[in-house]
Amino acid sequence: MKPLSFKNKIAFYYIITTAILVFVVFFSIYTIVKNNVNAHLNNDILKEVKNHLNEITIKEGKFYLIHFEEWKEREHNTVDVNPVFIEFLNQDKQLIAKSPNLKKHKLVFDATKPDNDLFDAELVHAKIRQIQVPILEKGTTIGYLVIAMSLEGTLVVLNDLSHILIVSYPVILLVLFLIARLIAGRSIQPINAIIKTSDKITKDNLSARIPLPHNKDELFVLSDTINNLLNRIENAVEREKQFTSDASHELRTPLTVIKGTLEVLVRKPRTEAEYHEKIKYCIAEVNRLNQLVDQLLLLARFENQKQSIHIQQLDLLPVIEEIVNRKNAESQLDRLKINIQTTVPTLVQSDGYLLSIILNNIISNALKYSNKDQNVLVEIHSINQKIECHIIDSGIGIPPADLEKVFQPFFRAKNHDGSTNKGIGLGLSIVKRLSDLLRIAIVVESIENKGTIIKLRFN
Repeated sequence: MKPLSFKNKIAFYYIITTAILVFVVFFSIYTIVKNNVNAHLNNDILKEVKNHLNEITIKEGKFYLIHFEEWKEREHNTVDVNPVFIEFLNQDKQLIAKSPNLKKHKLVFDATKPDNDLFDAELVHAKIRQIQVPILEKGTTIGYLVIAMSLEGTLVVLNDLSHILIVSYPVILLVLFLIARLIAGRSIQPINAIIKTSDKITKDNLSARIPLPHNKDELFVLSDTINNLLNRIENAVEREKQFTSDASHELRTPLTVIKGTLEVLVRKPRTEAEYHEKIKYCIAEVNRLNQLVDQLLLLARFENQKQSIHIQQLDLLPVIEEIVNRKNAESQLDRLKINIQTTVPTLVQSDGYLLSIILNNIISNALKYSNKDQNVLVEIHSINQKIECHIIDSGIGIPPADLEKVFQPFFRAKNHDGSTNKGIGLGLSIVKRLSDLLRIAIVVESIENKGTIIKLRFN
């Protein structure tokens, strides 16, 4: 069986709900009409009972019609739309008098029915509503008044109403289904636009966008959300393409240098000093290549997931002291200084390994882009009950136009003389990725030729 389309499903579910609702409404209408008609009939019968009880007189244990001849000539001897049938019975339930419209028939006294209760019975195979009222003298039953009215008119009305409702029920549902299907088809036009747009989107074509509906409803929100998703995907793909291109270029450069240097060496015999110089140069390029590969692997490791992250409470000061001591030992100069600007414990929630990578890269940049006779200051502050770490240098600074680009992979700012700073250009990119991962806010403030301040704000 072929599954229903989305449009038909909406119409189908709508029509099921409507069918239940219409059924309840029709059933209520039928019940109300039936109760009202029966109530009118019951009131008419009770009025007849009251009138006829007023037309009898009781003497010495017997009852008599006050105007018997008049009573016989009244409407009861004619065929009415809703005729009234009357019988008077003695205390033994024997017939004393009856209305002429009964002719040769008579009402059947049902001894199983309580006195003064209305009930349905039959008269010559016709439905009637009947009541049996005792005639009392000093609390003793001396006879009965039996009154009945035909139910045929009522049944005709109820049967006609039921036929109308039964016939109109499927017709109404069919019309409502067609209307619902039409409305649903128009309502899901944005979904069709989403499908068509999705068919156009490929890895080489991410520029297609879904046209937004005029009404700002749920479909507008859905379309806008998908467009935003496509924007993020397109930006991510473009970044990945650029990253792959830059990585390939950066990997190819040291390999080309090494290859060219070795080719120069084998062209003709060289002195020992020349071999030593060229080999030393190749080793430096290999080290640079290793560093690049390590940083690329680090970026790939934490690219799309938070695996291997172990958040715990740790003291920021020992982490900084370990990096400062190691860097000072490597350069054999005590250029790095630590300044504590808070009296509260320097405790943060973070991953110790990743945090050390962040601090190491930032401090390395600060040392690299400042003169060897200039100190780099690492400060710890408590601001608004949050710990902040500031790395401050007095180096070449970053041009204002490059401040927004410093976290891009392979980006390297130019010096004031136009030359590009040495380095791979992945350090701050790694810092940004890991900071986002650890929810550490990072702010860069820099003035060209005066220095740079990088602030790490811990939650």
